Amino acid sequence: MSFAAFSKDFASNMFTSVENQFITKYLPQADGDAVRVYLYGLYLCQVAGDFDAATCASLLKLSEQRLQDIFSFWEECDLVRILSRRPLFVEYLPVNAAVGRPKTVRPEKYAAFNRELFKILQRAQKDFKPYEMQRILEFLENNPMQQEAFLLVAEYCAKKDGEKLSCGHILNKAAKLVREHKYTYEQVEADLADFHLREKELSRLFTLLGIYRKPQESDYAFPEKWSALGMTEGAVAACAETLGKGSLASLDMLVTELHEKGAVSEKEAREYLARRKEEADIVYKVARKLGVRVQNPRTFCEEYAEKWLERGYDADSLTALAGVAMKLSYGFPEFDAMLEGLYAEGIVDEKSVGDYCAARDRQFRLLQKIQAACGVVKKTPAALDMIETWRGWNFSDAMIAEAAKRAAEAAAPLPYINKLLSEWKREGVMQPADIPARSERAPHGEYKNEAAIAADARSERERFYAARRAKAEARARKAAELAEKDAAFVRADGAVKKGEIELAKAEVFAPSTLPTIRERVEAARRARTAALANLGLTDADFLPRYACTKCSDTGFLPDGKMCDCYRP
Repeated sequence: MSFAAFSKDFASNMFTSVENQFITKYLPQADGDAVRVYLYGLYLCQVAGDFDAATCASLLKLSEQRLQDIFSFWEECDLVRILSRRPLFVEYLPVNAAVGRPKTVRPEKYAAFNRELFKILQRAQKDFKPYEMQRILEFLENNPMQQEAFLLVAEYCAKKDGEKLSCGHILNKAAKLVREHKYTYEQVEADLADFHLREKELSRLFTLLGIYRKPQESDYAFPEKWSALGMTEGAVAACAETLGKGSLASLDMLVTELHEKGAVSEKEAREYLARRKEEADIVYKVARKLGVRVQNPRTFCEEYAEKWLERGYDADSLTALAGVAMKLSYGFPEFDAMLEGLYAEGIVDEKSVGDYCAARDRQFRLLQKIQAACGVVKKTPAALDMIETWRGWNFSDAMIAEAAKRAAEAAAPLPYINKLLSEWKREGVMQPADIPARSERAPHGEYKNEAAIAADARSERERFYAARRAKAEARARKAAELAEKDAAFVRADGAVKKGEIELAKAEVFAPSTLPTIRERVEAARRARTAALANLGLTDADFLPRYACTKCSDTGFLPDGKMCDCYRP
């Protein structure tokens, strides 16, 4: 026995510590007497003295048998160990101790609960195995959830799953509520009411997205996330309508995009989505005109289409202007630069754009005539502007064509044409019949220096290569014209192009449809190849077969060096 001890006054001012796990896990399951006995026994452990079970029972106004029964209950819970019953001696264990035998579940404690759970299972035409019922009772023993609250969870799962109801689903749902500290009937009822609303919302979204299954537990995380972002149900539904088909993951990407743009209400969402669709349609139309393949339009929308629409251009005007840009072999960056210049000149409305396109079309036709007469003349904005300048001098197309004929042997045809027309303008010659004889081609005996001779030789070589290239390109055009007259080829080729556009859209808006579309495109490609084979053609026949594959009949290699076929 120790030589020192606390006085009664000192001991009365000490504290008795109770583990939180006892309060959260065991206290809700025990009656008042059991809690009083446990706490008083815990107190006696600290102020141990000559204090027997009879004295304890008397102070707590309990019988000794009742005191023993209560400590037997706590022993079943692994909180105490009874070392002796006569006299009663109890050893307290840590609440989180892993020692002791498994707790037994007292059937009489759950008689009413079992009857109500059985009724729920009968309505669902489901029968749980004994071990499944044991799992449920063990859950109630180890968690502070009320029996009535657990029955509410079971009824909800039965209505939701029907014949597919499982013990695991009920326990998982109940465990989730316990983790959220929802133990009472009222708390669970409020949570399931909100869950029911989310289920209706998900069912509506599933219908819009073409998803033919019941919502799963993991699906409910999406509406909760969207609600936390401040997105209204109408805004989310508008996104689902826009997608048409897809998954909750693809819908989540679109909803997140709207949130980043500040479109959280249904009205804002529909306005943004309409503008988004308009921009995407414009990108695809312009891309088709330019001959550029676009897989994801969003980048092009943000960089180009959004700016074009803000400046007042509409889809028809942009498509018409893209047709002009295509003839100049422009891509998106060059087309955007072209629009910058037109916007600076005030060419934006439908009429001014129409006039510009008509003027450019006339310039292209005249440039084709000049090319036919002179040979190599590049199709550039500078060349078109020069033609417009000549027309500004009041020269007719006939006069310009006449000047082109006279520039056929010139090393630089356009400057030579400009020189002739300038002379004729100064002399007032405006009709082919008025052209003076001295303006005819230079006489053969005229003196030429070495530079002029070299220029003439270069011009001759350019015409030689131009003729070779024209021959190869004409052969390719002939093959294309033959194929375009075949109905089977035209049908299959159209299906391939349409399918490639659908693939590009599906990669952004409906990834789940990609396998089906790819199969359809592959089938169309096979049909296209078969149609070409019937005509005795291949895709290679649509490309010019140049006499020299190194320089493509230009005389110069890509690095600027002379080709082996080039002869000075």
